[in-house]
Amino acid sequence: MSTMNLTLLTDLYELTMMQGYFKNNKTETVIFDAFYRTNPSDNGYAIVAGLEQVIDYVKNLHFSMEDIDYLRSLSIFDEDFLAYLKDFRFTGDIFAVPEGSVVFPREPLVKVVAPIMEAQLIETAILNIINHQSLIATKAARVVYAAKGDGIMEFGLRRAQGPDAGIYGARAAVIGGCIGTSNVLAGQLFDVPVLGTHAHSWIMSFPDEYSAFKAYAKLYPEKCMLLVDTYDTLKSGVPNAIKIFDEMRANNIPMPYFGIRMDSGDLAYLSKKARKMLDDAGYYEAIISASSDLDEYLIDSLKTQRAAISSWGVGTNLITSKDCPAFGGVYKLAAIMNEKGEFIPKIKLSENTEKITNPGNKTIYRIYDKETGKIKADLISLVDDTFDEEKDLMIFDPIETWKKTKLKAGTYTLREMLVPIFQAGECVYESPKVMDIRSYCAKELDTLWDETKRLINPHKVYVDLSDRLYKMKSELLDQMSQAD
Repeated sequence: MSTMNLTLLTDLYELTMMQGYFKNNKTETVIFDAFYRTNPSDNGYAIVAGLEQVIDYVKNLHFSMEDIDYLRSLSIFDEDFLAYLKDFRFTGDIFAVPEGSVVFPREPLVKVVAPIMEAQLIETAILNIINHQSLIATKAARVVYAAKGDGIMEFGLRRAQGPDAGIYGARAAVIGGCIGTSNVLAGQLFDVPVLGTHAHSWIMSFPDEYSAFKAYAKLYPEKCMLLVDTYDTLKSGVPNAIKIFDEMRANNIPMPYFGIRMDSGDLAYLSKKARKMLDDAGYYEAIISASSDLDEYLIDSLKTQRAAISSWGVGTNLITSKDCPAFGGVYKLAAIMNEKGEFIPKIKLSENTEKITNPGNKTIYRIYDKETGKIKADLISLVDDTFDEEKDLMIFDPIETWKKTKLKAGTYTLREMLVPIFQAGECVYESPKVMDIRSYCAKELDTLWDETKRLINPHKVYVDLSDRLYKMKSELLDQMSQAD
C-alpha cells in the first residue's frame, strides 16, 4: 500500500484551534499524553499497537496545495494562516511505548513534545490509529489465551468496518498472537502468513461432496483441509474426507498438513465424533479446525467441554471487537514550556476521579519481580525522578493511598517503557517486522501473572505515581480548589 498523505485526517476543531494559536502568536512547546482510562472487554491489560502507522503519518505530514484549496473553500481560514500551512512540518519529539507491549490504564502510550500547533494537529490521527489497533490486538490476545496454545487464524475481513479496518485489524490481530490471517493484502503489506481453505460454495459447485473434496485434494495435497459441514458433517462430510485421505495415502501422496474444518453445528459434540472417526481410520495427526462466530468465551467453553479442536478461525467477533467496539484513548495537555524553558504542569479537573489527568513531563517505569520476572506494578514518574534498585521502594495507589507496598532492595527490577521515536522532527526509531512484534508481545504476555490474564474478573495491575508526581498533582488540585 503506497503511503498516503493523511494530514486532513483530523477533526475540524484541531485546525480551528491551530488558527487561533497562530493568530495569538502561541508558539510555545507543550506536552500532550495519549492514554486510556479503562481496559477493553473488562480485561486485565491492553496491548498497544499501531505505532508504525503513526510514524508513517508523522513522516508524511504536510498540506498539499489541494488540501489548502479545500480548507480555503470552507471560508473559515484566513490567508495568512493558509500561507503558514504551506511549509508546515512536524519538528517536535515523540516518545512511545513499543508496539506489542502490555500496557495499563492512565499511563502515556504516546507522549508528544512539540510546538503547540504541531502537537494539536496530530491528536486525532494518533488516537484513530492507536485506538483501533490496540483494541484489536488486545481482543486477539484474549482469544489466543482462551485457545490455550491452539492456533488462532484471523478470518474477519468480510465483516470488518471497511478496508482499512480489515487491513490494519489483521495486522493488530497477528501482533496479539494470531498465527496468520485470511487477508491476502495484509499478508503482502506486513509479511505475515495468509491462511484459508475453501467455502461451502466450492462443495456446492460440484455434483457431489466427494468430487469437490477430490478436486481440492488434487490441487492442494500439502495443505488439504476439507470443509465437512455443507450437507451432513458426520454422515457425509467426515466419511468423504476420510475416503480422500485413504486415496492419498494409497497413492503415497505426502500429507504434511491435512484435516477437516467445521463451520456450524454443535462443535463440541461434532468434533469429538469426528475425532473418533479419524482416529479409527488411522489419521491421528489430522487437524480438526473450527470457525462459526467464535470468540474467547465460546472457545473457552469448548475447551472446557474437551472439544477435539486444535485450530480456530475467528472472524467477526475478533476483527470488530464486537463486545467492546472502542478503545477509549484520549489525548490531554500535560505541560507548557515557559520563557525560561521550564515545563509548567497542567491538569484537567473532573467530578469523575478517574478523569483527572496526571500533570507534567512524565515517563513510565515497569517494576518486575526479580525472581519470577512477572510485573509487580507500573510507576508513572516525572522524567527527572531517579530510582535505585538497590534501595527499598515504596509504591502506593494514587487514589486509595492507604494501599501501599514496600519493595525490598534487590527484589525488583525497573524498565523504562517510553522510548524516543522522533527527535526534532526526525524519526530515530525503526519499527520491527510484524512477526517480530508478535514474538515480543508473546514475551510481554508472559510477564503477566495468570490471575491478570483470566477472562473474567482479572486481577488488577496497579499503576502508581511517584512521590514527586503525586505531590505535584496534589498541589495543583489544592491550588485550583482554593481559586474557586
